[in-house]
Amino acid sequence: MADSEALDAYSAAVVRVARQVLPSVASLRVRGARGDGAGSASVVTSDGFLLTSAHVVEGARQATAEFADGTQATVEVTGSDPLSDLAVLRATGPAPDPVVLGDATTLQVGQLVVALGNPLGLSGSVTAGIVSGLGRSLPTRGGRVVDEVIQTDAALNPGNSGGVLADSAGRMVGVNTAVAGVGLGLAVPINPSTRRIIDALMSTGRVRRAWLGVAAGQAPLPPPLASRLGRATGLRVAQVVPGSPAALADLKVGDVVVAVAGEPMGSATSLQRWMVEEAIGRPVEITVWRNGALVDVIAVPRELTA
Repeated sequence: MADSEALDAYSAAVVRVARQVLPSVASLRVRGARGDGAGSASVVTSDGFLLTSAHVVEGARQATAEFADGTQATVEVTGSDPLSDLAVLRATGPAPDPVVLGDATTLQVGQLVVALGNPLGLSGSVTAGIVSGLGRSLPTRGGRVVDEVIQTDAALNPGNSGGVLADSAGRMVGVNTAVAGVGLGLAVPINPSTRRIIDALMSTGRVRRAWLGVAAGQAPLPPPLASRLGRATGLRVAQVVPGSPAALADLKVGDVVVAVAGEPMGSATSLQRWMVEEAIGRPVEITVWRNGALVDVIAVPRELTA
């Protein structure tokens, strides 16, 4: 294919995505406890729910959304989840058609992506790039991390947060959430886990999570155990909160967690992913390496509270 043909194909893809997605992307003006702010959001349902970043609407109950056609709507914050940096809003009046939600688990490094939002107050801005990396982790203000974050070289600037990261078919695969450095942008993925978070924010305004009460970090497994399990790492327990489900289950500092409910645990984020609403109040078997032997304990996670 000639260079000019390749450029035309690239341009055509970006133009097609822009035409399809931009009408559903709003510029947000937010007035909260910390003063005025701005960001982006996108319509995700036909009945007027919008999706944005939690940090964009932190401390606010309402915001003003302006769409590409110039129409404005007041939007109310339905629910916000700082631990995933996602928030759901609802327009009090008519809103454009929603974006099509995709699945970030199908993305590949090198794939074309398009970022749409309102950086620096410039509404309806479009930048394009590629997926530079997958599986990144993004620290949040809640002290946890967002898993499976998408890294892209599509240019992002203040105001892009909450906007759409779309694939070449115009499907929303991420929520632009941060500028990590020159030429480096990050987006919270749209995947089965975040879809559950979004659904919970729409229906109840909050997300329930399970709590075990341990602090743990990745640690190497002894070679014989690593060979037996077919993996190199587990989670070494560094702290057990007194009175927590972990303490009641007799988990001890120095234990190396290798599995929860039979699911391998090789990193702190793998344990965090397991701490979902469905785990609250349900006995779960935790397998640890202790004093040269595998030991099973039973814990009953409680709901995580602020």
